[in-house]
Amino acid sequence: DVKVIVNSANSTADLPGDVVTKLFLKQTTKFPNGTAAQPVDQAKGSPVRAAFSKSVLGRGVAAVESYWQQQIFSGKDVPPPTKASDDEVVAYVKANAGAIGYVSAGASTAGVKVVDVK
Repeated sequence: DVKVIVNSANSTADLPGDVVTKLFLKQTTKFPNGTAAQPVDQAKGSPVRAAFSKSVLGRGVAAVESYWQQQIFSGKDVPPPTKASDDEVVAYVKANAGAIGYVSAGASTAGVKVVDVK
């Protein structure tokens, strides 16, 4: 299970799943409230990334990697930065007003806001 988190200053309380997908694939650059979005991913091999990719993005990690290779090759965009652990993702989200990330269900989310993905 996965928790999607945003900076505590972000007024967003819930997001449709398709909006979360567009934010992480950088198909949209702003939250519905107008805040610029800064998505952050977990490391490629992490179980939480696999779970997030399947349940929220609707595709496996390899398919997401392939998507980013195409984006890079065509000069459109680069993937979000990756962090090695839940704690690093929480720290990144805490430090960046527009950040959105995800952590495992048991992770501490002190100092950030958990968003309900609908």
